[in-house]
Parts: sequence; C-alpha cells; structure tokens
Amino acid sequence: MKNIILLNGPNLNLLGNREKDIYGSKTLEEIESELIEIAKSHSVNLECFQSNAEHELVDKIQEAKSNSVECILFNPGAFTHTSVALRDAVLGVAIPMIEIHISNIFGRESFREKSYFSDISVGTISGFGEKGYAAALDLAIDKIKE
Repeated sequence: MKNIILLNGPNLNLLGNREKDIYGSKTLEEIESELIEIAKSHSVNLECFQSNAEHELVDKIQEAKSNSVECILFNPGAFTHTSVALRDAVLGVAIPMIEIHISNIFGRESFREKSYFSDISVGTISGFGEKGYAAALDLAIDKIKE
C-alpha cells in the first residue's frame, strides 16, 4: 500500500472555531476523516498529524523516510513564513511535498507572502479553503501512482 502523510502546523487544531470567514467552519478532524476515506478508496494509506511544536513536525518529516512515505502534504501554518528548520527537514528526506494553505497567503498581509516551502514543493495550493486539502490529496495520489 502506498503511504502519504498530511502534516498541519500551528493553530490548525483550531479550525472550525477560528476566523471562520478566512478558514471555514470545518474542523481539522472533519477534514482529516474525509481525506482518509478518499485515500482508502484509492488503496492509499494516509497518516495525519498536527502540532503546534516545530520540533515535532521536524521529527515527523524525518520519520517519513523510514516509514516509506511517498508524498508529504503540508500546511505549515505560520511556520510557512519562519521555519528554515522545517524547510531543511523536507529537503533532507527528499520526499515530494505539496504545500497547502486554506487562505490565499499571497492576498493577505505582506509578511505572509513569503513561503519557505513554495520553491521546494511539487506545487502550492492556496486560497481554496478546505477543498485545497482534497485537491492536494488527489494530486499526490496521481503522482505516486505514476
């Protein structure tokens, strides 16, 4: 079975409660449940992990290599604009990564326009709400089945 991991960074555990006009009303658990079902229907294993701690996300990225993960789906949250450590972890494992953002980071505050991940990702999905997660999963499934 093919393996994909979905990583979510800080404050994404608050989905469904925080700034619904920007982030929507679905919880992270609801999004993950839907994605797991989609993955199963394609005979793909999807592991989901969220953390507010940078080092825990680094550890998960590093573990992905030994867990035979073939694609990383990653919404780094606020770490998008700050974390060289997470960038280096993604580069270090050399696993294709798709960057996901619920909001359009390029249409918000100027400090959000810089991503430490866009240039090292297979692609970036930004601004399509929670639907961006399903789009990223579909693209990842297509990529690993090539």
